[in-house]
Amino acid sequence: VYFIASVAPLETSMRQEVLETDPVTAKLRRLLELLQRELAVRELGRKITTETEERLSKKQKDFYLREQLRSIQRELGDEEEGSGEVAELRRQIEEAHLPEEARREAERELSRLVGISPASPEHGMTHTYLEWLASLPWSKLDGGTIDIHRARQVLDEDHFDLEMIKDRILEYLAVKKLRQERESQAGQPGSGEAPVPAQPPRVTGDSPAREPILCFVGPPGVGKTSLGQSIARALGRKFARMSLGGVRDEAEIRGHRRTYIGALPGRIIQGLRRAEARDPVFMLDEIDKIGADWRGDPSSALLEVLDPAQNHTFVDNYLGVPFDLSQVLFIATANALENIPGPLRDRMEILTLVGYTDEEKIGIAREYLVPKQLAAHGLAKDELSFEPEAIRQMTRGYTREAGVRGLDREIATVARKVARRLAEGRREPVLITPENLTEYLGRPHFFDEVAERTNRPGVATGLAWTPVGGDVLFVGKTIHVHVPAGAIPKDGPSAGVTIMTALASLAMRRPVRSDLAMTGEITLRGKVLPVGGIKEKVLAAHRVGIREVILPRRNERDVEDVPDELRRQLRFVFVDDAEEVLRHALTPAGTEARQVRRV
Repeated sequence: VYFIASVAPLETSMRQEVLETDPVTAKLRRLLELLQRELAVRELGRKITTETEERLSKKQKDFYLREQLRSIQRELGDEEEGSGEVAELRRQIEEAHLPEEARREAERELSRLVGISPASPEHGMTHTYLEWLASLPWSKLDGGTIDIHRARQVLDEDHFDLEMIKDRILEYLAVKKLRQERESQAGQPGSGEAPVPAQPPRVTGDSPAREPILCFVGPPGVGKTSLGQSIARALGRKFARMSLGGVRDEAEIRGHRRTYIGALPGRIIQGLRRAEARDPVFMLDEIDKIGADWRGDPSSALLEVLDPAQNHTFVDNYLGVPFDLSQVLFIATANALENIPGPLRDRMEILTLVGYTDEEKIGIAREYLVPKQLAAHGLAKDELSFEPEAIRQMTRGYTREAGVRGLDREIATVARKVARRLAEGRREPVLITPENLTEYLGRPHFFDEVAERTNRPGVATGLAWTPVGGDVLFVGKTIHVHVPAGAIPKDGPSAGVTIMTALASLAMRRPVRSDLAMTGEITLRGKVLPVGGIKEKVLAAHRVGIREVILPRRNERDVEDVPDELRRQLRFVFVDDAEEVLRHALTPAGTEARQVRRV
């Protein structure tokens, strides 16, 4: 026993254990257990070593045979034969109908792929690049026969009013339809013209076949983003969307170069791949909120994308070959035009969407918002309905916004409460009226303070333009001029006549009329100059119950943009100088002014 324990490959602690075990039979039994365990360990190690050697031998054998096969194929002149991966990529590239420059690049990369070992990281990068080239819609166009009447019907179904935007889209469709008809007539036999080629011709900077680049500017909730989807449906095209809010990396637009691990094309090319067409409606959402940092300026990268004279040869850093964007209908959206860089703004056609009037909001709610929320909450038309005056009360007391996004949320709140009533077994239909509105929405959030706040000397009601629509501001009093709502920047001249009126009211002890608001720039000589944002300001005045507005005379033409219904309800006073402003704004002389004690 001691001899075997001394020569066996055991650790010293194991030998000591055998030595200390009594009697002899127990020593033999313990020694046998230790030897069996050691044999099992040795057998496992031998098995692992054998399997590792076999795998290495197989890899070496496969590599050797693969190199032999390539050498044989190279000698026979059919190097790519037998490579299923390369053959499949070649088939995809042929079906993609790549332009000449892109096809040459694909052929070159295919030749490189054959000579790269599958174990090399470069093999995967090259394979991914070729897959991107083959999957892009180089020649696929979705736009077919143009039906202007159907397009008008689709736009009317999805959006209320917005006549200027709809007219612009229909004008674009009319031009495109006429152009297609002329080209079709020119290609008919006997016309004396050369036939139109099957593939779309290469678009150059001087080609008339360029898509317009539109930019919808307006406050939140007026339907800018959803309008892009409706335009795509009206045109019969795919829709792609890219949100630019917070984008700060130039590579997000142009893509990363292939030298980087994990590189991908920019989001423009990615959007076209998802759309599977070369002529989608591509929305660049929130273009005024794009940023910049040490990685570059994305707005500068968009200059080529949005330039009709250049985007037919847009080069993504990842692809390295030109891609034609001239057939893409780009639509951008923004809340504030001044936040868009000048060179970028110059490349777009600006279409302004202003806020809705109360009547327009009521129409939108009845035709779009209420049916949408009824369907979303599983309610039938006869289970929940709204009186027009109830919707008007919601717009004035619960939302007070230029758009209808908040109104949509309030309608959803009512729908949820009604759905709960039905789920609890109360099946009677619900009609929302101004009287029972507070049961579902609580107390109103906004109140009409115009009459209360302006019935004193030194305070005048002014009209302001903001990125989210028009607003009413109160200006007053004494030599300290205070303009409330400090969160709103006040760097424009529109409050000139308002400040002048407030100071004159205090000096003359004559209150300003509470049913009147004003806007306009004033010079040191008392001349009233024109200002911008007239429609938004008039909508704000009407929203808070004001029925008379003082405007500069040179803004008289801008009143034509105000809806006819509002023009019938409001009285406009056009002035040239400060004397006319004071004559209309101040109450008659001798009116007793309420004295306000300063606390």
